[in-house]
Amino acid sequence: MRNKYIESFEQAQLENRNVPEFRAGDTLRVAVRIKEGSKERVQNFEGLCIAIRGQGTGRTFMVRKIGANSVGVERIFPLYSDSIESIEVVRKGRVRRAKLFYLRELKGKAARIKELRRK
Repeated sequence: MRNKYIESFEQAQLENRNVPEFRAGDTLRVAVRIKEGSKERVQNFEGLCIAIRGQGTGRTFMVRKIGANSVGVERIFPLYSDSIESIEVVRKGRVRRAKLFYLRELKGKAARIKELRRK
C-alpha cells in the first residue's frame, strides 16, 4: 500500500509528460540529453525495446541495439527522466511475450522481429 501523498505527487509529475504508447518488440528512437563539461547535446539511441518494468514515476524500459563489431548494447532508461528529450516509435513489432531477453543469444537474421500489420 502506497502513501496517498506520494501517489498525488507522482500523478502531478506524470501529467505534464507526453510519452508515446509502446511495448516490448517496438523499435524506439530515444533522444537523450548528454552533458559534457559545460556543453550539452542530444544523442539518439535507436534500438529494440526488450522490456518494460515498474510503475508510476519509477517505470523503466530497456532498449537493445547492435553496435560496432556486432556487439549488443543495452541501456535502461527511466521513462519519466529529465535527461530524455523525446521517445519516437520507429516501428511496431509483433511479439508474444513481455520480456524479450532471449534475443541476447540470437544473432543476425534470427534476431529479427516481424512488423505488426494493422488491418
